[in-house]
Amino acid sequence: MRAAVITFPGSNCDRDLAIAFANAGFDVTRVWHKDTTLPEHTDIVGLPGGFSFGDYLRCGAIAAQSPICRDVVRFADGGGFVLGVCNGFQILTETGLLPGILMRNAGLTFVAKPVDLRITGRSIFTDGYRVNRITVPVAHHDGNYQASDDELDQLDAEGRVAFRYVDTPNGAARDIAGITSANGRILGMMPHPERAIDPALGDTDGAPLFAGLIEVMNTA
Repeated sequence: MRAAVITFPGSNCDRDLAIAFANAGFDVTRVWHKDTTLPEHTDIVGLPGGFSFGDYLRCGAIAAQSPICRDVVRFADGGGFVLGVCNGFQILTETGLLPGILMRNAGLTFVAKPVDLRITGRSIFTDGYRVNRITVPVAHHDGNYQASDDELDQLDAEGRVAFRYVDTPNGAARDIAGITSANGRILGMMPHPERAIDPALGDTDGAPLFAGLIEVMNTA
């Protein structure tokens, strides 16, 4: 399985995400935001956390206009798999691949700490878990997920809320920490599973996400 991890100016979790994919068994290619096409035979795209373009407009808004994002949208619209973490989640909403928007945290402060999550939606991204609750870190200033009531109702009705905070750190509507696309092939989440893949990092609750991905994709 081949993963392509995109780097934007200001990305700071691209290496972490690439390592998480590689540790799970993916063949990883690093892609620069000015590239116009994804590598051939890409199976999944990773959009990493960080502060693309310094978050000088809305978070992820400038990155969404990068040349590579046009091909990411094409790839996703064709049924490709995409994982967007933190700033990557923000980029997914700015490209229109996922509904809603990520706003400033309700407390107006940067939040960086481990958080407990409930796994509330089943998809290829959560099939590797045999538990319903995990702990992974967050590190964001704009992680407050918001959407219209109709969009939130639809996400709930279709089982597309992948993760919910046990104790919401940012004011997110309905405790939403991560959502999937209608076809289940795109996941955007604010917490960082790539920062919880090794005991040396303090936790391994992020590892089953990547291990489960490659297992399901290899057998699909």
